[in-house]
Amino acid sequence: MPFDYKKEYKEFYLPPKTPGLVMVPAMNFLAVRGQGDPNQEGGAYKEALGLLYAVAYTIKMSKHKPGGCFDYVVPPLEGLWWQEGVHGVDYARKADFQWISLIRLPEFVTEEVFHWAIREATEKKKQDFSPGKRGFASSACTWALTMTSPPPWPRWTNTPATGGMCRTLARAVSTMRST
Repeated sequence: MPFDYKKEYKEFYLPPKTPGLVMVPAMNFLAVRGQGDPNQEGGAYKEALGLLYAVAYTIKMSKHKPGGCFDYVVPPLEGLWWQEGVHGVDYARKADFQWISLIRLPEFVTEEVFHWAIREATEKKKQDFSPGKRGFASSACTWALTMTSPPPWPRWTNTPATGGMCRTLARAVSTMRST
């Protein structure tokens, strides 16, 4: 039976309805960052997600697995969203969204495996998956889980702490290795 992060780490992926403190350990993520309206057909967000999932599934389905590897369910997509110079969110300016989308990687994914997966996805998909060109990063980072309303647009709290946290996390992710 494949390891399922949502089931094994319910405190991270299925939070209770009442707020509480959760200690989140360091985790490895595959990440892409960009800007733009997520609903735009053929836009940067949809292209970035295609690249993100291609690399995530290349790792999952590969026979190039190091010691300590295990079968797993690709974890759910996670994301950070913000708009520069905006307190809260201005839905009339979706093109101004800055975003970082992430998929958690298993602990056995080393930098070597990450770079192998980029090369493999590039060869199979005939697309450029170069980390420097696409904003890919693989590194440990800390994140905070928030409850939102259902898609397509979450209800964000309009507090300085929320915007500050997103900018802080965004800076942390943007400084990850991206060679």
